[in-house]
Amino acid sequence: MIVEHVVRSESPVSVMNASFRLRQFSGKTLCPSHEVDFDTWRNSVELILKDPALSDLQHSRRILDSLVPPAANVVKPLGPNALLAAYLKLLDSAFGIVEDGDELFAVFLSTLQDSGEKPSQYLHRLQTVLTQALKRGGVSANEVDRHLLRQFCRGCWDNVLIADLQLERKKDKPPPFSELLLQLRVEDKQSTKETCKKKHLGAAKQKASAHLLAASSLENDTSIENDITEMKKQVTELQSQLAQLKTLKAESNESSPKTVVTELKKKVTELQSQLTSRKIQKNTPKKKTNASKPGAKHQPMSKEPGSSPAVDKRPSNRPRPWHCFQCGEDGHIVSVCPNESNPSLVAAKKAQLKEKQSLWDSQNGSTSSQHLN
Repeated sequence: MIVEHVVRSESPVSVMNASFRLRQFSGKTLCPSHEVDFDTWRNSVELILKDPALSDLQHSRRILDSLVPPAANVVKPLGPNALLAAYLKLLDSAFGIVEDGDELFAVFLSTLQDSGEKPSQYLHRLQTVLTQALKRGGVSANEVDRHLLRQFCRGCWDNVLIADLQLERKKDKPPPFSELLLQLRVEDKQSTKETCKKKHLGAAKQKASAHLLAASSLENDTSIENDITEMKKQVTELQSQLAQLKTLKAESNESSPKTVVTELKKKVTELQSQLTSRKIQKNTPKKKTNASKPGAKHQPMSKEPGSSPAVDKRPSNRPRPWHCFQCGEDGHIVSVCPNESNPSLVAAKKAQLKEKQSLWDSQNGSTSSQHLN
């Protein structure tokens, strides 16, 4: 019964020890994903050495089983019968930290927060460097929390975070690493939430502004099209009035007022330039122009006070010259005549026109001279 009790009590321990194995360590510069670095492996070895259920031979066997080349090649010359301390000393010399405690503590004091690094991640990095300095005797165990908090306040660039957590006041009685890390992680969560909020609201504002811009561009396109249509009508009217005025000048062989002709030409030029600018503005609707509607500045020539009275008072059914005064052909005027001069045909057409006008004047009881004036 005593033997059975001893076997039953020791069997779970033996099973647990048999299932526990060290992770592989090779000592390569770029650590593979299925391996660990030397510091992690060394901490696991320290944990095994504190297990009283394992003998020195079992310790050595587990350490040798976890080593792969090139780390295995380092301890291979010692042989299987070497002491455990000899294996660890040789591995520490080959892969351990070369700097002493003071040098590691100096590295700790020069460690600052990197760009884009969260405060909690910076605290992790400080803790790793400070632990190495502690192992090499660069700092005492009682001063670890105080040095950690002071260096964090010195190297962290987020002064608002330090002020919110009142870390400057806690330097004399610093919190432990676990408590400080939890506070920083909570602050990281809040800052992440604020960042997401700004991105969400900014995207909503951009979407609303895009809708407003599209609506305003549609309104601008409609107004521009209306302005262009109106300007085309005014240009057509002015060109027709200018052509009639030139016809009257050639028919009566009298010089019409130069001021009226000059004004008509000027207005036609202005309206054509405004029409061109409107077309350009329609093709680029995002550019704002300060040009006002042409109807506010330009009125049709029929309403101008300086317009020719002969155009307004001339009877509409009286015979008019519908031939060219250069070549005598019908259907066009002198300004657009592509033919050569034909004075005989022009004189014949003019004589026919005068006969028709005289006949019309006698039938309607008026003289042609009154209408020409």
